[in-house]
Amino acid sequence: MPENKRRLLVTSALPYANGPIHLGHLLEYVQTDVWVRFQRMRGHDVHYVCADDTHGTPVMLRAESEGIPPEALIERIYAEHRRDFADFHISVDNYHSTHSIENRQLSEEIYRRLKAGGHIVARTIRQAYDPVKHLFLPDRFIKGECPRCGAADQYGDACESCGATYSPTDLKNPVSVLSGAPPVERESEHLFFRLGDFEDGLRKWLFPDITDVRHVQAEAANKLDEWFAAGLRDWDISRDAPYFGFEIPDAPGKFFYVWLDAPIGYMASFSNHCAKTGLRFEDFWAPGSAVELYHFIGKDILYFHALFWPAVLEGAGYRKPTSIFAHGFLTVNGEKMSKSRGTFITARSYLDHVGNPEYLRYYYAAKLNGTMEDVDLNLEDFVARVNSDLIGKYVNIASRAAGFISRQFGGQLAYAGDTKPLVAGAKVALAQVAEHYESRDFGKAIRAAMEFADRINRAFDAAQPWELAKDPSKRTELQDICSRTLQGFKLLSVLLAPVLPALCGRAAREFFGLGKDFTWEDAVELPARVNPYSHLMTRIDAKQVEVMVEANKAGARPQESAAFISIDDFNKVDLRVARIVNAEHVDGADKLLKLTIDLGTETRTVFAGIKTAYAPEKLIGRLTAVVANLQPRKMRFGTSEGMVLAAGHGGTELFLLSPDTGAEPGMRIT
Repeated sequence: MPENKRRLLVTSALPYANGPIHLGHLLEYVQTDVWVRFQRMRGHDVHYVCADDTHGTPVMLRAESEGIPPEALIERIYAEHRRDFADFHISVDNYHSTHSIENRQLSEEIYRRLKAGGHIVARTIRQAYDPVKHLFLPDRFIKGECPRCGAADQYGDACESCGATYSPTDLKNPVSVLSGAPPVERESEHLFFRLGDFEDGLRKWLFPDITDVRHVQAEAANKLDEWFAAGLRDWDISRDAPYFGFEIPDAPGKFFYVWLDAPIGYMASFSNHCAKTGLRFEDFWAPGSAVELYHFIGKDILYFHALFWPAVLEGAGYRKPTSIFAHGFLTVNGEKMSKSRGTFITARSYLDHVGNPEYLRYYYAAKLNGTMEDVDLNLEDFVARVNSDLIGKYVNIASRAAGFISRQFGGQLAYAGDTKPLVAGAKVALAQVAEHYESRDFGKAIRAAMEFADRINRAFDAAQPWELAKDPSKRTELQDICSRTLQGFKLLSVLLAPVLPALCGRAAREFFGLGKDFTWEDAVELPARVNPYSHLMTRIDAKQVEVMVEANKAGARPQESAAFISIDDFNKVDLRVARIVNAEHVDGADKLLKLTIDLGTETRTVFAGIKTAYAPEKLIGRLTAVVANLQPRKMRFGTSEGMVLAAGHGGTELFLLSPDTGAEPGMRIT
């Protein structure tokens, strides 16, 4: 338990509910999760909340195109987002939706408080209208040339080229994204939030004296200073019907703009969390609260979070954030994510093709720092770094030393000489890496850990335990070097646990036999024994990444749209009913189960990638369908002599095909 236990409320930006989570999204959620896990390991009281951002015209139009109500669309997307985050080990405490009773109530309450304070005004404006689709166009549904720098193909609210913000009516040569028609202007009365009312408070908050806490990064403050110089404009917080969102209480036919109720979604998700846990909402959101409030966001939504949001909170009588942490964009192979190049990759596609989410978590952590710099996912470097660092350095330490300890010493560790330097060294490493994690400079934390791994491996090589093992008089030396090596592995596992929670959790619970995940201070406790080592992680095959990229290229044939085959082609496949007579885990395999199947006249061994969806004991005795004439495939675990058939998206969503009652092992499927 830390001497000064902190209370923290942490959020990630809300993913929009009109599409899947992709690798660009994951950069932020991994960054947040690593920081949150580090704080929890230190013993602090951390609450991490998030939600789907569900309102706005894009959601309404997508639901319309699918012929379903918006509520049905956001419910489906919500389930997909929850599944993706869980599979990437994002440890959110409460994941909610902005289309919730809590968010409606808080949005209406905040609006009424702002209006009562004189911060809401009504004004008739001329607004872009699509004459073909017969609706007012959101800013992001208009494109044209930037009025400041002239860049083409820019959205109606901000320029991605020069960073200018503007009204969509300022765009040159605008067109509707929906119909391609030039928008026309029509008058409509809108409600505006008077952002300028809070300029003095925002300036003091964003540009404090040198002795005060800085609430945004230095480069963010510089960008915000530009916006102040341009003048803080009143913020349009209403939209006209048709619109999917919350209707404004005293303005029939008008709806809260999505950027009014989206950040309030942080509060709504936490309110929902309070109802489940008994926490007091006021303790976290009241002015003067001692709780630390942190928002992790992308730099593209800095304006909303660092100007609009704190001003709304102040005007409604709530506390401001402690800090807003903005990160850069994700590029892949040095360029924007691209469907044509196959680098616009969803979280689910990554899991389907590459598998282990901790490869990506590690690579992101190795590239992240506390600035707004963009992060590049170089796919070739990704494979090389993961294989070199995690397999060649980190996991290799345990696999090299554990065999000697298990075979010759029954798993017992013993240290010759003074162990105080080991403990002192662990404390130094913990303090150094903790500083990097705290400042979100994860790249430095990873580099420090890998430098330590290099030192452990060099010391092990220098001691030549394989030679010591040949000499019975050197048993004490052998046990000592292997024990010190495994103590180093434990320290490394603690240092990497925020990044690799599943892998390091297995090391803690199974290898070191702690029966729990690591805490930060576990690293200073010298391990006394270890259990027999089993493979913790396998290498990435570069071909997996290549297949993933090809599968994501625009125009790639979806699995459900395979080319037609003839009946003769189909008859070449020998599909049989089989009974699973045994199922077991495969050491060192993240996705495989070893199945023994009965085909009526023979039994075979099949390795199936269904470990994430099925516990082995649940499979024994059930019937399934197999491809019986598939060429046997030699694997490092053994030879697979067939293929079981399953459907689903992968991960936990895999479903073995089962024949109807009456089918027997060996029957041909036709």
